[in-house]
Amino acid sequence: MTTTTGHHRSKTDPRMPQLQRDVAARLAATEYERVADMLDRLTPEQWGTRTDCTEWDVRAMAGHMLGMIQMLASWPEMVRQQVASGRRAKREGCPAIDAMTALQVEKNAGLSTDELIAQVRRLAPRAARNRRRAPGVMRKQAMEDNGEWWSMGYLFDVILTRDPFMHRIDIASATGATMTATAEHEGVIVDDVVTEWAGRHGQAYDLELTGPAGGRWQHGGHSGAGENLTMDAFEFCRALSGRAPAEGLLRTQVPF
Repeated sequence: MTTTTGHHRSKTDPRMPQLQRDVAARLAATEYERVADMLDRLTPEQWGTRTDCTEWDVRAMAGHMLGMIQMLASWPEMVRQQVASGRRAKREGCPAIDAMTALQVEKNAGLSTDELIAQVRRLAPRAARNRRRAPGVMRKQAMEDNGEWWSMGYLFDVILTRDPFMHRIDIASATGATMTATAEHEGVIVDDVVTEWAGRHGQAYDLELTGPAGGRWQHGGHSGAGENLTMDAFEFCRALSGRAPAEGLLRTQVPF
């Protein structure tokens, strides 16, 4: 996950998801399928490739992705990970999310790649179901992430889908593996990212993102007002996540 700049909201007014619940549920289930399918296509050499997350190769990144699914598939596992990562963060003086992802990588380091993929496929439907069924009282709770206040609903519906989506982009960028791109799935995620990005910076813009997941977005009264940007849809996400150089409005980050 990435930290952000911009509108941090407040504990009493945390960031809420803009996606409809049924759309968010569909995206979650499909994203997990995409993760398993991409991992299934990797060669032994590609598993060892370094990624934009500089401490991780593809194998470690996949261990983190499985760790998030394991956490979401079981409420006791969620509590266990949160308690263990809280203790580690305090002990090592690091952010809790960094401690959690490190523990996830370590937990799954002993699995073969086939075992890892099998666990993703087995546990992902349960993780998606638990996210979909999270009770309203839980969804409304506020949580803090590096000074920014989110609702748990925003975490469940948005961030927990953007995270594996962004890591698929990482793996494709690192290995040259094919990144699946459709308007129906990746395009919906990108559209939500653009909408949030536009709300965070509040400036006039004219944005064209290329590829099947792309589209055209404008704000500011007429064509040509504000910044004009044309780029690949996934490169746009890399810029907003802090993975690629960014200037102007692209410096307004969005959490993944």
